[in-house]
Amino acid sequence: MSGLYIHIPFCASRCIYCGFYSTITPKKAIGTGEVGNGAPYLIDRYTDAICKEMELQKGYIVNKAIANEENSKLKTIYLGGGTPSQLSFRNLQQIFHQITTVYGEILDDYYSMEVTLECNPDDVTDDFASEISELPINRISMGVQTFSNDRLRFIKRRHNAEEIGMAVRRLRNIGIQNISIDLMFGFPQENLDDWKKDIDKALALNIEHISAYSLMYEEGTPLFHLLECGKVKEIDEESYRKMYEELTNRLTNAGFEQYEISNFARIIEGRSTSPYRSRHNSSYWNDTAYLGIGASAHSYNRTSRQWNVSDLKVYIDAIEKGKLPAEKEIIDENTHYNDMITTALRTTEGINTSILPSKLRKYILKAAQPHIKANLLKIDDNHLHLTRNGIFVSDSIMSDLMFV
Repeated sequence: MSGLYIHIPFCASRCIYCGFYSTITPKKAIGTGEVGNGAPYLIDRYTDAICKEMELQKGYIVNKAIANEENSKLKTIYLGGGTPSQLSFRNLQQIFHQITTVYGEILDDYYSMEVTLECNPDDVTDDFASEISELPINRISMGVQTFSNDRLRFIKRRHNAEEIGMAVRRLRNIGIQNISIDLMFGFPQENLDDWKKDIDKALALNIEHISAYSLMYEEGTPLFHLLECGKVKEIDEESYRKMYEELTNRLTNAGFEQYEISNFARIIEGRSTSPYRSRHNSSYWNDTAYLGIGASAHSYNRTSRQWNVSDLKVYIDAIEKGKLPAEKEIIDENTHYNDMITTALRTTEGINTSILPSKLRKYILKAAQPHIKANLLKIDDNHLHLTRNGIFVSDSIMSDLMFV
């Protein structure tokens, strides 16, 4: 199966930890018409550009279908960012109309597809919910991060804790039965009891999916600057481990399946795997082809990867001239193997060693032996995967398994 990712790089404000490509565009800039110097509104112009890029990139997925490649249908659509909920209803209508127009011949039935929209809780008003109910969106991924108003203010999130529950109720009212939230742990001065309260409140929402990550101090972000200046301090390794163990224990006991290091999906009785796994994100971990549309978006088709320029103006100008502002890398056998190490090994299924070329299969089994003996890796039915202890040192293990 193939996935379509559309990057929406607009945010009304920027979180201090964010390292993704985005640009600040206040709400007042959204809509149609003209501003100051007579230029079209930026978001409308960008929407036009990504719709045109879909045409320019049509062959990236469609040619797979012509070749009758197995599972060549377009199965997932993901609007990420940035903050896709910053788009107007008209923008979203235009995008989905273009998807249907350009990819209609390989587009799976919308009712059977996974169509995800990322949003902020404060954007989920009654009007917003009503509007997206008219679109083929059936999954929402919401950036909650924490239920502490103090911590939300610290990381410069726009919403408050009270708006989270309100957003979930509004989404339920329009029939969204697949809701995911992002959580963060490891804030400066956060303790285990604080984290337990966040987990309690997340479980009380009765949602289908939770992605949980430790707070990262990425170079170039305001948060990293605070760390460099000594104004904040990272949590120690022992505290991180306890928080992560609390997360996995609590969610597992509450009926969630951990299918990737940071991702948990609600289990349905009688199903061997949860139907609420993120099918789109799983394509990244399972070596599935996908097309990325928009500034800074990445695409992958197993033989090459390409990525668009991370500059809004350069991107729009190039697309309007009918040019694709992208760089490309050809993927050889060794690079493909190393990619699998950093993606498939994150999942509970791990790496299927039986599909590797003989040279690389021998290499990985030999390199894995010290970690298997240390109970950090395990092999089940030719699948090499991390143990629970191995998760905590996964970066080191992946480095050891790389083919250099």
